[in-house]
Amino acid sequence: MLKKMCPLQLTLAIIKPHAVKNLISLIKIKEIIVTSKFEVVRSKRKIISLGEAELFYSEHKNKFFYNRLITSMTSGPCDISILAKDNAIKDWRVIMGPTKVFKAQFEAPDSIRGQFGLSDTRNATHGSDSEESAKREIKIFFPDFDIEKWYQEHNIDNR
Repeated sequence: MLKKMCPLQLTLAIIKPHAVKNLISLIKIKEIIVTSKFEVVRSKRKIISLGEAELFYSEHKNKFFYNRLITSMTSGPCDISILAKDNAIKDWRVIMGPTKVFKAQFEAPDSIRGQFGLSDTRNATHGSDSEESAKREIKIFFPDFDIEKWYQEHNIDNR
């Protein structure tokens, strides 16, 4: 009997500057990614430019925390990855924990944000919240990555 493969899903994961600067946090977060059975499809370390940050967070432009968020995200190198797994978006968001660090520390203390988040802005990681967001966000940081081609190549029922 041949087993049908579960379709893989892509998500964008960012380890934010304050967590990249702390080697212990960075190593532990990367271990969590590996032990959670994510495939790292692409990865790079870079300082996010002001233009990239403004594009990335454009939906938050008129919110009170926008400038703080932009300043934080451009303050140093980020580790930016495309992760793949069955239910990657949902699984990565569960592993990250609640966006608000105070809430994460009480409701999900073993989550990434519960362990390594410092504030709501410096909450250690980012993850796409939907397939549409993942496609948009991946294009910002990996403009040469062909998402549709990747899906065609990796979601084939190989019977």
